[in-house]
Amino acid sequence: MLNFEYYNPTRIVFGKDQLGRLPELLKENKAQRILLTYGQGSIKKTGLYQSIMDVLSDFHVVPFQGIEANPEYTTLLKARDLGREEKIDFILAVGGGSVIDGTKFIAGAMKYDGDPWDVLDKKEGCNFTEAVSFGTVLTLPATGSEANSGAVINRSEFEQKRVMGGPMFFPQFSFCDPTQVATLPKRQLANGITDAYMHTLEQYITYPSGNLLQERQAEAILATLVEIGPKVVENPSDYTLAANLMWCATHALNGVLRCGVPTDWVTHMIGHELTAFYGIDHARTLAIIAPRLYEAMFSGKKEKLAQYGKRIWNLTGSEEEIAKKAIESTERFFQSLGIDTRISDYTENHEGVEARVREVFETRGWTAMGEREAIDPSKVEEIVAAAI
Repeated sequence: MLNFEYYNPTRIVFGKDQLGRLPELLKENKAQRILLTYGQGSIKKTGLYQSIMDVLSDFHVVPFQGIEANPEYTTLLKARDLGREEKIDFILAVGGGSVIDGTKFIAGAMKYDGDPWDVLDKKEGCNFTEAVSFGTVLTLPATGSEANSGAVINRSEFEQKRVMGGPMFFPQFSFCDPTQVATLPKRQLANGITDAYMHTLEQYITYPSGNLLQERQAEAILATLVEIGPKVVENPSDYTLAANLMWCATHALNGVLRCGVPTDWVTHMIGHELTAFYGIDHARTLAIIAPRLYEAMFSGKKEKLAQYGKRIWNLTGSEEEIAKKAIESTERFFQSLGIDTRISDYTENHEGVEARVREVFETRGWTAMGEREAIDPSKVEEIVAAAI
């Protein structure tokens, strides 16, 4: 088992009919002037927006609508400026992972005097050193952003995505109401299931580390998602299914699974570039890349792939046969959710994409990636080419 340090201060308020507690938690955080961040307006159609405004009648609330599915840097700067003008002392993010990710950036950018892109670009000496406190009301179970300190920010003009995070960017609290799942379209549900599944695999399909508990916890999430995934897509109003999906997604990336185990994350790194280039949904880029990455790195991952194949898919045969069948089973699972698993399924403009992705990795100096530091830009190019 590897050494680890675990810290997660976020309070999770899980279940239905809990919004009445929102004023209580805001007062605990000394919130008075609140920036309410949300997406394109679906929360108004579902009635959630009005419900929140009703319970916040004693607070000064400034709404900010328009955070995109891949939160755009320029949009988030507008929210930052509004927050400064209104002297905001707390932000409430209402939405899925993109809204919450964007809110994390806003929280840091409001307190930063320079160009916040320099922070995202990891320019020497540029860091967020303080942030406005924030909480969340989760509407889409997927990214786990409601219970972690990381975020991914998009800048379309540069065709780039950047990651950020740190202890300041844990939500103070997150309301997780499974009844919100019933309001989601099938595409978003499929994406959420895939996202949670891949977050788990990135921390599991590596090599054995002797941390038996973490492996079993990862397998519990995977097995649950396999069991309920297609069912919740077809019947999102089933509270039991929805609650299990929401808790799986939160648990997949709240920091627990990474404790004492090696992790990979190269599938995410490549996937981010496909989203930046083509606007493909984040979860779908993961479904595109993961099977091909597992094939390309088969010798180093074979032992864990075989364990995964036996425990999750009940496969039989030799270790090598099981490991190969496990990759096939994973891809079929994504497809059973209605997710295509090839770049060409999403765009005809894919000629040379493998070289473009390689160039990005070379430019950023990413030369030794993955749990064994065995993936370099040339291997990334191979993986992307196989995914076309």
